[in-house]
Amino acid sequence: MQDLIVDLKERSYPIIIKKGLIDNINIEIKKIYKGKKIFILTDKNVGFHYGDKVKSCLSNSGYDVKLMALEPGEETKSFDTLPSIYNEFLDFKLTRSDLIITLGGGVIGDLGGFAASTFLRGVAFVQIPTSLLAQVDSSVGGKVAVDLERGKNLVGSFYHPKLVLIDSNVLYTLSDRFFLDGMAEVIKYGCIKDKEFFYFLKSLKSKKEVMNSIDKIIHRCCFIKKCVVQNDEKDTGERMLLNFGHTLGHAIETYYKFKKFSHGEAVGIGMYNITKLSEEKGFTEKGVADDIKEILIQYSLPYQVDIKDNSEILETIALDKKNIDDVLKVVLLKNMGEAFLENTNVEFFK
Repeated sequence: MQDLIVDLKERSYPIIIKKGLIDNINIEIKKIYKGKKIFILTDKNVGFHYGDKVKSCLSNSGYDVKLMALEPGEETKSFDTLPSIYNEFLDFKLTRSDLIITLGGGVIGDLGGFAASTFLRGVAFVQIPTSLLAQVDSSVGGKVAVDLERGKNLVGSFYHPKLVLIDSNVLYTLSDRFFLDGMAEVIKYGCIKDKEFFYFLKSLKSKKEVMNSIDKIIHRCCFIKKCVVQNDEKDTGERMLLNFGHTLGHAIETYYKFKKFSHGEAVGIGMYNITKLSEEKGFTEKGVADDIKEILIQYSLPYQVDIKDNSEILETIALDKKNIDDVLKVVLLKNMGEAFLENTNVEFFK
């Protein structure tokens, strides 16, 4: 399968999608890094499966390697976690000419990428995403961030990796829940940009069928994202379309303090409910919400949530990064595969 290039002139970088990459990380790293020190940031779950393998592979190639494994989960993607990471960087005597690898899902990629972007005003890093969600979405595009108590990704920066290495074989160690969590983001790409892709996903009847086509699926998602990022790197226009379902989804995650719904589950709920609302208001063709509901059910993803008092949800939406000068840019669908931005406000959700 052909490698992808995120074309950002002097900050361009390749996305390599290939089964078995996790066993030969050193080969790809040597192509982009000539130094000696490599710091690997991971979590304890991923570290259990792949930490020693990646560390040994790099150490046996002559690199001086240190690995730090954090507690898994969204709670780790906190501003409060950063000092412990910076202290490990300092103890390792990491310099601006060294390299950081983020080995994990979206939490590790976002957190490690933000630490890389801020330590010594920027150290190069490589993304090795190990969750489906990270492989199709968060590892590409240079958005790195940490959460605050009042919302997700409220402190962050745009800081691109030097390389993204995607090995779909690592998905076999993912739990079903977090595999399906990633499928919500996969479905999102079909909703916003590719009607045929959406109905292709709808035609797959089992996880086995999905895995038989997984590299094709990952490649299509990364291709769509890289094209969008190239057109709108700093998220001021078209790139906002990638947040379909996220305004409401992030608010739901925050409401439940990141404990009830995974990111993908919350985004699925957001995609369905924003589209249902959009149909009622006449923005979206009738039947699109039902298509989204059906595919979410097919992939065992939730599509609704019972919140008696939605004032906290509305307050979180008001803090959304897409809310500028009291104008909230909401991602809606005209039809399946056709997304657009609508200028509105929090009242839209009432």
